[in-house]
Amino acid sequence: MSDLVARTGRLQQRCIPFRYRSTNEADDVKFGKVVEVLMINSTSGPGLLFPKGGWENDETVEEAAVREAIEEAGVRGDLMDFIGFYHFKSKSHQDEFSPEGLCKAAMFALFVKEELNSWPEQSTRTRNWLTIPKALQSCRHEWMKDALENGFCKWLAQNK
Repeated sequence: MSDLVARTGRLQQRCIPFRYRSTNEADDVKFGKVVEVLMINSTSGPGLLFPKGGWENDETVEEAAVREAIEEAGVRGDLMDFIGFYHFKSKSHQDEFSPEGLCKAAMFALFVKEELNSWPEQSTRTRNWLTIPKALQSCRHEWMKDALENGFCKWLAQNK
């Protein structure tokens, strides 16, 4: 078992881990590379999520995004760029200051270079590599679809 330990945090961040898969399948738009994104199962219901969590006082939001990718999805890579801020509601964040549970997540693109054999949350999380159309169908929340389609895909088109 890994000696990494999951930490808890206060503010939200998420990353969209991605890789390029070589292909020569005839149904692809073009021969070459297909982009796949990594999603993980939710521990509280159906649908898939991107790795997420809070960040601690001793780390930047970028460092937290990289750490959460390791803890929840068991992947390491290069944090490429900030994609944008996305707003959502969370029942677990409802309190007297925010009865609606309003949250804001900073989203990043993470180019995956390594999949770990062992990671802190492997007993409760499974990795799912999906093409972007399949990932859009699998997103648990609408705001994640928006982040993937209107954030990540636009970023990817500009950085190819």
